[in-house]
Amino acid sequence: MTDHLPAQPPPYLAGLVLEGRRVVVVGGGHVAQRRVPALLASGARVTVVSPEVTPAIEGLGAEVTIVLREFEDSDLDGAWYALAATDDAAVNARVAAVAEQERVFCVRSDHASGGTAWTPSVGRHGSVTVGVLGNREPRRSAALRDDIVTALRDGALGAPDAHDRSPGVVLVGGGPGDPELATVAARHALASADVVVADRLAPRELLDELGSDVELIDVAKLPRGRSATQDHINDVIVDRARAGKRVVRFKGGDSFVFGRGFEEVLACAAADVPVSVVPGLSSAIAVPARAGIPVTHRGVAHEFTVASGHLPPGHPDSLVEWDALAGLRGTLVLLMAVDNAPAIAASLLAGGRPSGTPVAVIADGTMATERTVLSTLERLEHDLLERNVRPPAIIVIGEVVAVAHPETYARG
Repeated sequence: MTDHLPAQPPPYLAGLVLEGRRVVVVGGGHVAQRRVPALLASGARVTVVSPEVTPAIEGLGAEVTIVLREFEDSDLDGAWYALAATDDAAVNARVAAVAEQERVFCVRSDHASGGTAWTPSVGRHGSVTVGVLGNREPRRSAALRDDIVTALRDGALGAPDAHDRSPGVVLVGGGPGDPELATVAARHALASADVVVADRLAPRELLDELGSDVELIDVAKLPRGRSATQDHINDVIVDRARAGKRVVRFKGGDSFVFGRGFEEVLACAAADVPVSVVPGLSSAIAVPARAGIPVTHRGVAHEFTVASGHLPPGHPDSLVEWDALAGLRGTLVLLMAVDNAPAIAASLLAGGRPSGTPVAVIADGTMATERTVLSTLERLEHDLLERNVRPPAIIVIGEVVAVAHPETYARG
């Protein structure tokens, strides 16, 4: 049998402008821990009154004023908004009563009808803020909020003013490949675009969500195949932006981790074109993590190094000190290194890395076709050939691979 809450007039919805204004939160537990960050994000001057606070609230430091004692009526002096969030109904009722007397709107976390305001389930999409009040039913409110935000994000529900659409260039890191690992900011940027200039490693499923009026420009760089030059890419993004378009330069991973993103920033700056950056999850960390391999582990690796393997050791243009890397004890993560992996392994062995050093090669990381080949430095060339490994792949070298796969590597 379903309980029905008593009928009550619907609340009048309003957006509170709290920047610079005093807000008092009475209670320092998990409810306060959830509410305080959003209040801080609104610019409020937050005071927390409670005999105890959670470590997370204590860790906010100078961002909040913490008063470690029981609530006193004078705590609401000068407040614009109050939250009664203790686990004591009598204290919450007292806070609400004082707030009523002082004409301060007050939320009661334990009894919605006992306060003068309710906290909505809030979501954001671009410049749009969605707040849902489901008649004091928080789970229902949150579920509806999520549905609305998802519909906005996916374009099923239109919000034409939700995004900044001013002309310029946005460099967007799309993450390691799985579209679910693209950030919310990346999706917002794509939704704002007039033109998308995309790499082949950018999450391709997200391109299907672009509007039919969005120009898609393919600047794929294929290993040993067709490849758009960086100068051509720079010219394209600058030309489209100068034509009054909002251009999203869509890459895999993070634009500033071997993505030549800063070359594009410099090109835009030289052309006096506005440019901004949306960081992405770097494949160097995200792919091993998804494959269950930590790049650091207590007592095993206290550092990790990310290196590009697109040039082999000894190449005159290489900037990597392979001998120095061979002398490190931590984890080495290689990007763009499949073709040169045998030469790199030989260099590391010559520099002193043990022949039995564990190696994991993660191909098509985070994608449905992902596979991991386990090897050692000594056997790496043989195993890559035998397993027909092709780019893109991330290579992880170090004892962390044995930590993740003890069944393969015998350790005393």
